[in-house]
Order: sequence, then C-alpha cells, then structure tokens
Amino acid sequence: MDSEVARLRWRCRRGMHELDVLLERWLQEAYPLATETQRKTFSRLLELPDPQLWDWLILKQLCPDPRLAELCEALRKHS
Repeated sequence: MDSEVARLRWRCRRGMHELDVLLERWLQEAYPLATETQRKTFSRLLELPDPQLWDWLILKQLCPDPRLAELCEALRKHS
C-alpha cells in the first residue's frame, strides 16, 4: 500500500496550491480509513482537470457523478 499512497501523493500535486492542500490532507488523514470504493473514486477524482475539480469542490458547479460528488463533500468537510 505504501507504493500506492506514494503514487497518489504524486498525483495530488496539482497546478493549484489550494487543491494540493485539500487532496494531500485527505490522502494522509482519510485515505487509510477509506473503503475500497472511496479509494477508487479518489483515484478517478485525480484524473480530472484542475478547473473542473475546483468548481465541484467550491460548489460553483454540481458534480453529476454521485460517487465523485460524495467524495467532493468529504474533501470539503475534511478541510
């Protein structure tokens, strides 16, 4: 699991500092306790472009995918 977390930590490094902080904090604190579904969803979330992800996190736009929306809510609450 250490190599998986290291790979995800690298993918959390974004072009936007605010996203870096949110994503890395969730990875460090919540990922170890996350379900397999949440972990897969987090990996999917990291594939999104920064502007889209940021819009979903600040609720500028609603996320159409229920699992991604749930994880965005968890990231907001965890911050």
